[in-house]
Amino acid sequence: MPWGPFHEQQIYNRRQDIHAVYSGQQQGGICTPSKHAVIIVFTGSSGEQHGYADGWSSEGVFRYFGEGQVGDMKFGRGNRAIRDHLVDGKDLLVFQTRGQEGVRFLGQFECAGYSIEAAPDREGNQRSAIVFELVPASSDEPVHDEEHRADEVELDVDIAGLRARALEAAQTTPQVVGTAARRSLYHRSAAVRRYVLARAGGICESCNKTAPFVTLQGAPYLEPHHTRLLSDSGPDDPRFVGAVCPSCHREIHHGLHGQAKNDALIKAIWQKEATPGV
Repeated sequence: MPWGPFHEQQIYNRRQDIHAVYSGQQQGGICTPSKHAVIIVFTGSSGEQHGYADGWSSEGVFRYFGEGQVGDMKFGRGNRAIRDHLVDGKDLLVFQTRGQEGVRFLGQFECAGYSIEAAPDREGNQRSAIVFELVPASSDEPVHDEEHRADEVELDVDIAGLRARALEAAQTTPQVVGTAARRSLYHRSAAVRRYVLARAGGICESCNKTAPFVTLQGAPYLEPHHTRLLSDSGPDDPRFVGAVCPSCHREIHHGLHGQAKNDALIKAIWQKEATPGV
């Protein structure tokens, strides 16, 4: 799955293909460009000498050690950027260093949670390390537990309650790991989706026309669209997700005036969110 100029598993030159375009720190593992809505992280075997042991867990989560070579890790610039990238509206890209070969693009990820673990620092002393739980952005793992089923059938919650839940979910990156991290990300997305569809009330938030049809469940059919990144796998925040009809959705992505249509949708959503419930 591509992200802009980057395609998964392809090799790129860090300086020419990444920093020459996006700027940001050219040293270290976390790059935070100031003029682009993206956080770029680099992983590789060289980090092991500093006590980092990045890699995939059995739950399909990529465990990424935060920055800080000596002493306890803190939520400073880079670590905070990863933890809060969803609420900040920034995509998280992961590259694997390949020595002289370059860096391999592993894909776009989302921070589903984190843990604080004991690990050695560069000097061999034990310290508290921040380990982020990163899930591929294309992942859409279903959750089959009692909490999820109860949440899905709770259809009589008013719009204000749905909005409160969506905003709370969007502001939270929990200290959880593994399956719990994936579940928290799924619930976040579901909470935002339910509120956005309820906010639309069966009317496309782009063209203001009635949804084209009713689903088998009896609900008007509209599709969530992430406006900040012109993407459908962007950060979940109800203030930046619109409910649009399939026609508008396709035009935003593929139409000649898609960007202008997306900009208009952003304004429409902000007007609604300025006076929620009206």
